[in-house]
Amino acid sequence: MSPGSIILLNGASSAGKTTTAQAIQRLSPRPVQLIALDQFRDGMCDRYRGMNSAAGEPGARGLNVVPDGVVTQLHFGDIGRQTLKGMRRAAAAFASTGIDVVIDDLLVEEEFLRDYLDVFRDYAVTFVGVRCDLPTLNARERSRPGRFPGTAAGHVELVHDGCCYDVEIDTAITQPRECAKAVLAAVAEPSSPTAFERMRAVIGDR
Repeated sequence: MSPGSIILLNGASSAGKTTTAQAIQRLSPRPVQLIALDQFRDGMCDRYRGMNSAAGEPGARGLNVVPDGVVTQLHFGDIGRQTLKGMRRAAAAFASTGIDVVIDDLLVEEEFLRDYLDVFRDYAVTFVGVRCDLPTLNARERSRPGRFPGTAAGHVELVHDGCCYDVEIDTAITQPRECAKAVLAAVAEPSSPTAFERMRAVIGDR
C-alpha cells in the first residue's frame, strides 16, 4: 500500500489553519485525517496546560501560556515537547496506512521543523505557509473563546522563520474554499525539489 500524502499547515494562532484544513477535507476526493496541535494540547492532563506557571510547576513542563507585556508567549516544557513529538509520529503513522493527512501546527522553534524533516523523510509532504495580517489575527483572537490576547502577535513572524513553502495562502483576503483549492493544486503538482527537500539541504548543514 502506498503511503498517504501529508499537508503541513504552518501559521500563527488564529491564522485560519483549522478552517483551511476543514475546507481541504471537504474538497479532497480522498479521505483526509486532520491532526492538530489544539487536539493534542486539549488531550494533555489539566495540570500540564499551564497559565503563567513558574519554573518547576507542572504547567511549565507542558504547554505554558505566558503573558509578556502586550504579547503572550507559548512555552513548551519537556512534557510539551514529548507530546509534540508524539503528534508528529502519529501523523506519520496515519500516512503509513494510506490515509492522507492534513496537519494544523505552528512551528515556533527550529527544533520542531527539524523533527518534521526527519520524521517525514519517506513521505510526500506539501508545506503550506498560512499568512494573515496582524489586525485580522487580533480581531479573530478576540472573538474566540479561550484565546489569550496577544498570542498571535507573539509569534506571527516567528513561526515562519527559516521556512520555505510549496505554497502560501493569505486567509485575510482569500476564502477558505479558494485557499483549499490552492493547497490541493500544489499537492497534485508538487514542486521539484519540494520545500522539505530544499530545507533539508540547508538545515541539515547547520
